[in-house]
Amino acid sequence: MLFSSQVFLYFFLPITLIVYYLSPKKFRNFILLIASLIFYAWGEPIYILIMLFSTVFDYINGLLIDKFQKKNQHKYAKIVLIVSVVGNLAILGFFKYSDFLISNINSLFNLNLSLLSIALPIGISFYTFQTMSYTIDVYKQNVKAQKNFISFATYVTLFPQLIAGPIVKYRDVSESLENRKENITDFSEGIKRFIIGLFKKVMIANNVGFIWESIHSLPYSEISLSLAWIGAICYSLQIYYDFSGYSDMAIGLGKMFGFHFLENFNYPYIAKSITDFWRRWHISLSSWFKEYVYIPLGGSRKTIARTVINLLIVWFLTGLWHGASWNFVVWGLYFGVLLIIEKFVLKKVLDKMPSFIRHLYTLFFVVISWVIFACPTLEDGLNYISIMFNFNNEIISTESIYLISTHFVLFIIAIIGCTPIFKKIKEKLKNNKIFMIIEIIICLVLFFISLSFLVGSTYNPFLYFRF
Repeated sequence: MLFSSQVFLYFFLPITLIVYYLSPKKFRNFILLIASLIFYAWGEPIYILIMLFSTVFDYINGLLIDKFQKKNQHKYAKIVLIVSVVGNLAILGFFKYSDFLISNINSLFNLNLSLLSIALPIGISFYTFQTMSYTIDVYKQNVKAQKNFISFATYVTLFPQLIAGPIVKYRDVSESLENRKENITDFSEGIKRFIIGLFKKVMIANNVGFIWESIHSLPYSEISLSLAWIGAICYSLQIYYDFSGYSDMAIGLGKMFGFHFLENFNYPYIAKSITDFWRRWHISLSSWFKEYVYIPLGGSRKTIARTVINLLIVWFLTGLWHGASWNFVVWGLYFGVLLIIEKFVLKKVLDKMPSFIRHLYTLFFVVISWVIFACPTLEDGLNYISIMFNFNNEIISTESIYLISTHFVLFIIAIIGCTPIFKKIKEKLKNNKIFMIIEIIICLVLFFISLSFLVGSTYNPFLYFRF
């Protein structure tokens, strides 16, 4: 079930909110749990068993770690932690990487082993990381083990952020699970945030995404240099508005139910270095890898060589987390190498450059990265990139001029929306009563425009569902 689907907007969400707020507070976690299980089971009911297994598995692991810690039996607590981490990674590895592994074995040893062709359970990368971080935090005594199974299961299955993040650490919502206080201010802010996310997804991401798909589906011999760049920029805009729009909707839904999820995006396309970009893009994933992989490996506290190795490991895993394909691995290592170069070579040079140049430098390498990310194979991505730099090819085509002229308003809105201009205006006028009324009207207009577009639209993917 998609947040932008008519089933969710017209039936699931209104019914869930009504039942939730009519129920006594002590039953609200249970209501959310049932609603979340229905939400997840809507598209693939059989895979709910995997999520329930992960929930029970790490609920028990958390209790056992807590029990052994209290008895000072740290050796046994560590064994349980290892079982938890290995078990979670085994589940993720089996469903996400089995065919990738088999394909590579076939290629290396000239074999013909049959692929398992297992469908990827939606959201498995997100909820696996959440349950795994919970047991790690219990072991490190950063959080107390959750004794109430309903509360823990609610955390794991919480439908607002279940299938595409943000990755929510247990410690960030543990207090809200037990003592959240819903109020009209949060609820109204949640509605506005949800509508903004819906508009970003439906009206911007879907439209620029359709342009990218149209260009990428053409024979490469028919794509001019300018058309290739328009396609790459459109995908860059699509993945930002698609994912940040989903995060906005997730954060908005969380507020409607009394939760406060951390921000997942902070205007990444205004970044002035690759390092800055990754402080702003998919913040929950970056912080997860930093806390649970990079720092335990030693971070940057040791030698330069060890720091480089640690960074490459983290970015190899970051790429692999996004998908079972070599283009994702190369995409991750691409950023790893850029970050290493910035850290040890370019930092002082970048600091002296004009802000505008630093911004262009960042956008250039980010746009290139999204081509590698978007194309189904590494070969396809490299071929597309070669067109972007083939000056012997037609540079400006009639198709590219037509696309720019017919979608000019869309491009302007999308580009402005990547900046904090609207946020700054809102902050300046937030106490102005007239502005508050205008804001409500704008949100209603955006909502009805989005609904109208959904009725006739057949192109409505969520890119991060496949991760």
